[in-house]
Amino acid sequence: MIIDCHGHYTTAPQALEDWRKRQVANLATPELGPKVSELQISDDELRETIESNQLKLMKQRGSDLTIFSPRASFMAHHIGDFNTSATWAAICNELCFRVSELFPEHFIGAAMLPQSPGVDPASCIPELEKCVKDYGFVGLNLNPDPSGGHWTSPPLSDRQWYPIYEKMVEYDIPAMIHVSTSCNCAFHTTGAHYLNADTTAFMQCLTSDLFKDFPTLKFVIPHGGGAVPYHWGRFRGLAQEMKKPLLKDHLLNNIFFDTCVYHQPGIDLLTRVIPVENVLFASEMIGAVRGIDPETGHYYDDTKRYIEAANISAEERHLIYEGNARRVYPRLDAALKAKGK
Repeated sequence: MIIDCHGHYTTAPQALEDWRKRQVANLATPELGPKVSELQISDDELRETIESNQLKLMKQRGSDLTIFSPRASFMAHHIGDFNTSATWAAICNELCFRVSELFPEHFIGAAMLPQSPGVDPASCIPELEKCVKDYGFVGLNLNPDPSGGHWTSPPLSDRQWYPIYEKMVEYDIPAMIHVSTSCNCAFHTTGAHYLNADTTAFMQCLTSDLFKDFPTLKFVIPHGGGAVPYHWGRFRGLAQEMKKPLLKDHLLNNIFFDTCVYHQPGIDLLTRVIPVENVLFASEMIGAVRGIDPETGHYYDDTKRYIEAANISAEERHLIYEGNARRVYPRLDAALKAKGK
């Protein structure tokens, strides 16, 4: 089967965005609303948004299952305070859970955390526990920069993040390292901030010994790893100067990359530089890049085409499509095995 490890609910009903706008408009006067109970979205509305969008494209392009999380740019952890984020995360996670219940063969959830700048990450644990225990989610999205492009948080190697890591190890779930909207005009959200964050997260791990403390911790760095594969020699050289182990020993037991790289040369580079065992299929379809490539006549985010055309073996293709995801997401593997898959 083909497992897409990177999907967001970018097509949620308009009522969700309308509710959020009211929440943001009343940050200083939360008593004026909106109440969570005022958000009414029916199962039929959810079905329509999925069947006419993500599910339609999955069937057309040949993928089977998507790990599905709230829209990344909507996380916007820099807005309001922790209570703002907690309410918003709970709403968005519940919608993804409902989608997974309506389409159990095609979607399974990953959690948005209620992060907030300057707030202890441990405050996110109750929502994470609910998503794993009650919703059956198999992963989470971790924002290394809740400030929205100003980078006020300590690096991922800092001990303030350890409560989250301890829960990840306890539940055997990975984190996709994924920032949200940039409110810093110097960094375009999807063209700069996302890719900067991917590269920054990798470097934060390289300069630390985080995985000595958490040898089973797993991070998925999206968007092909940002600049990492393209500058692999630079990172190898920096690690060497810092007297770190070889990158394959220092990081590649714990860090993985997805295939949200929207052209053939990029995928070819990724699969040549990064061990195939560390590459997971993903498309982030109906996401940052939705158009048709005039050079190919196909959608940029139809990433399966690139994997099919890559110079890799059938066994390596299977690892990218399915094998690696089942290994990196053990709860996903268990859920599939429970269904006889």
